[in-house]
Amino acid sequence: MPRSATASAYECSVCGWRTTRWAGRCGDCGAWGTVTEALTADVTATARPRAQLRAAEPAIPAVPIRLIDPAAAQARPTGLDELDRVLGGGLVPGAVVLLAGEPGVGKSTLLLEAGARAAATGRVLYVTGEESAAQVRLRADRIGAVSDSLYLAAETDFGALLGHVQAVNPTLLIVDSVQTVSAAGVDGVPGGVTQVREITAALTALAKQRTMTTVLVGHVTKDGSVAGPRTLEHLVDVVLTFDGDPRGQLRMVRALKNRFGPTDEFGCFELGEDGMTGLPDPSGLFLSERHDPVPGTCVTVTLEGRRPLLAEVQTLVCPAAGDLPPRRVVSGLDSSRVGMMVAVLQRRARLELGKRDVFAASVGGVRLTEPAVDLAVGLAVASAVADISVPPDLVAIGEVGLAGEIRRIGGVQRRIAEAQRLGFRRAIIPAGSAPAPAGAPVSGQGQPKVRAIRAGVGQLEVTPVADLRTAIAAALGSR
Repeated sequence: MPRSATASAYECSVCGWRTTRWAGRCGDCGAWGTVTEALTADVTATARPRAQLRAAEPAIPAVPIRLIDPAAAQARPTGLDELDRVLGGGLVPGAVVLLAGEPGVGKSTLLLEAGARAAATGRVLYVTGEESAAQVRLRADRIGAVSDSLYLAAETDFGALLGHVQAVNPTLLIVDSVQTVSAAGVDGVPGGVTQVREITAALTALAKQRTMTTVLVGHVTKDGSVAGPRTLEHLVDVVLTFDGDPRGQLRMVRALKNRFGPTDEFGCFELGEDGMTGLPDPSGLFLSERHDPVPGTCVTVTLEGRRPLLAEVQTLVCPAAGDLPPRRVVSGLDSSRVGMMVAVLQRRARLELGKRDVFAASVGGVRLTEPAVDLAVGLAVASAVADISVPPDLVAIGEVGLAGEIRRIGGVQRRIAEAQRLGFRRAIIPAGSAPAPAGAPVSGQGQPKVRAIRAGVGQLEVTPVADLRTAIAAALGSR
């Protein structure tokens, strides 16, 4: 019996996998509870036909690679140095960039300012589907992003968007956001998997055809990943994430994928009344402004991409209330690694933490997930338990293993140089991370448990340690 012209199909909201029967788990990506019913055309027509093995006349013939002009693919600066750092120099003509972030973090403000600066060298079309044109104009007046070459359109229909592109002929197209645009004749609701995938594929083809740089604003899920099908990240050339604490002013942009530049860089901005301000030296933002040392704090040097960044870890240890189980509250740090450090301190350093609440946080709203932060967390907790302050001119860098050993890390020289530049005079690092110069004195006279080699690096004294107990003794003393 032939099937009806319209049938019920089921589609995964994560990857777009389709099936004719409901399933609790996606057969492609393996996600649970993401397969929902969608009304679509005849399910027999959803199967893709086999490719026809017939030769066709190419639109552009192949040419020797020596004859290709590389100047057409050179990056053009946006005028925002921190954004150009992440992009690898600027926006490449014909590239498609996906910028994802939480609502209210400042994506529209960042792109509006970047569009106004790019309008100095060519036409820019800003298409908004979440705000009215008057609302965007008010923001542009506030941040000084008004330009005669910056065109604005409030549109949610994909056909009308293409009409604006043909009329303006921009060199840069900004779509805010791709989830609000809908295309007639495509299955699904606006913002759904099918709609987002098809619209992104069409905009990518249009960008390559017209050599037009395109920036798409995307939403994020509850866990912070890019919303929509995973194929969305494969369609675009660059995937950027824009995050920060909505209660603060610090914002960070990182590259998850970049075909034209590095993926280990990050840019730092400060969101103010007059827009985004780049912060080329943000280390001072993540250190507390107190003058007297306080137990439970320790400074570390983390690498965000290739940029060393000084940050402070603060901990508080207090007895648990009544018979309640001890609490482990973490903010700005990896909760699993903090829990591991508490267990290592209990077992290897003999600290009594089983009936105490442990609170750990980073200063300034920065998120520290690098394993090299482990040693600073361990010293901060030990300092809080012993009620002894870590010297204010000391930084601790190192990954801690379950056996209590301090493992080697990369970029030690850059980290030490950054700490020395900001006035720190002592550093505790893993043994073997940096070679000690010949003839370096052996310290630890009268302290048999501390056998660390100290070598002067300029005006900064480096103490390599092999295990956690030695690091605690080097930072807090024999007590």
